[in-house]
Amino acid sequence: MSEPLLEVVGVSKQFPGVRALDDVSFTLRPGEVHALVGENGAGKSTLIKVITGVYRPDGGEVRFLGRPAAFAGPLDAQHAGISTIYQEVNLVPLMSVARNLFLGREPRNRLGLVDVGRMHREAAEILAGYGITSDVRRPLGLMALGAQQMVALARAVMVDARVVVMDEPTSSLEPREVETLFGVIRRLHEGGVGIVYVSHRLDELYRICDSVTVLRDGRLVHSGALAGLDRVALVSHMLGRPVAEVRREGFTSFAGSHDTATDRPPVLRAEGLSSRYRLAGVSFAVRPGEVVGLGGLLGAGRSETIKAVAGALPLDSGTVEIDGKPLRRPTPVHALRAGIAVQPEDRKAEGLALGLSVRENIALAVLPRLSAAGLVSEKKIDRIVETFMTRLRIKAAGPHQRVGDLSGGNQQKVLLARLLATGPKVLLLDEPTRGIDVGAKAEVQALIDELAAEGLGVVLVSSDAEELIEGSDRVVVLRDGAVVGELRGDQVTTEQLMNTIAVAAS
Repeated sequence: MSEPLLEVVGVSKQFPGVRALDDVSFTLRPGEVHALVGENGAGKSTLIKVITGVYRPDGGEVRFLGRPAAFAGPLDAQHAGISTIYQEVNLVPLMSVARNLFLGREPRNRLGLVDVGRMHREAAEILAGYGITSDVRRPLGLMALGAQQMVALARAVMVDARVVVMDEPTSSLEPREVETLFGVIRRLHEGGVGIVYVSHRLDELYRICDSVTVLRDGRLVHSGALAGLDRVALVSHMLGRPVAEVRREGFTSFAGSHDTATDRPPVLRAEGLSSRYRLAGVSFAVRPGEVVGLGGLLGAGRSETIKAVAGALPLDSGTVEIDGKPLRRPTPVHALRAGIAVQPEDRKAEGLALGLSVRENIALAVLPRLSAAGLVSEKKIDRIVETFMTRLRIKAAGPHQRVGDLSGGNQQKVLLARLLATGPKVLLLDEPTRGIDVGAKAEVQALIDELAAEGLGVVLVSSDAEELIEGSDRVVVLRDGAVVGELRGDQVTTEQLMNTIAVAAS
């Protein structure tokens, strides 16, 4: 057996009130694709940060290429041969695509100046291998999130790393891009590169991973070959529940459909939403207690539709009505006052204040309602925060813990708590389970069902076709910013969704 590329030996890490890692060991060998899984808060992100030098362990050690390693930070780890692709694209949106790809290692001419022409040519050639044909001179931020993720992947791979850590790399990718990613992983595997693969999508793990390590509550609970471990057993390890209970509760599926009174008037009606180059006459309605899915590939206009309804995308024409009343001023503030709450796709960039506490983040949207004569009732805030932390099972050391220190799933729950605290009539959810483990995913999905049962109208966007189908009463299918079909009743199937998209593309 080959010598390990990377070893984590008995590592522990403590934060105030939280033991994030407790005597965890992990081994990665050349050419191995090793899955690192567990619920949000299990310690996966902390372990990655220990490996890449963001955190120093309180106990144990990290060994790289047979020698003890104490990296000063991610850049130091990268120079040594460990490259990381994060779930949230960690690049510079205002810089060009080419600049981002070569940042810190730009090709230079004989005078020592950046050879811009060569950089553009090489960037275009490299990215073509990842299915990206966009102008590499454009700012990165103008590209779709999935394309940005592929640029981050290309950047990580081109540094000749011995170890590549991939944290939820497919969360923003469409199926074609996922297949490209898997092709890259196979090439790295054949080249002897070790890959640490973090994902909550079980299908992916069983397609590309050789082995798996499961963390729960900061402890190692299982490590071994993936081929001999079925999905129910894997989820059982992650949740700490008996196999029979996992099988009975069905943690790998959506909670179920909803009883919707089809004769009730819509709580939300969008008519002819148009925005140049983005939306072309999108219309749909949502009734109380109904979950309406927006289907389509990345770039189809799903997120743009969400933003248009929420007043965050300027419209050339079209109207939005809540309970039959037109939204007089299409701005986020007026939409919120009318009862529209939106959870954006990128929770860190557009949703949360990572430097503030859990309490402060939840209270942000309701402060005006809780104040009198300019004074805020601290007791009312405490009651609301306690209510939603309990209802959404937010794992934190307490309400005053900084949101940026929470796991991705718990950050998502904090954002949902803030939205629900506003008492909305319509909830717009853009990728609500992106980057969330199976346990937290089931909780969020069950919460969506519960909210719909209470009469809330929900608009759901998900790149996971199965999740979209199982969680929606109806699916409005989009392509190129226009509605190309609507699935109802028995038509709400994954096959019919794919057929509708394919027919629209032909």
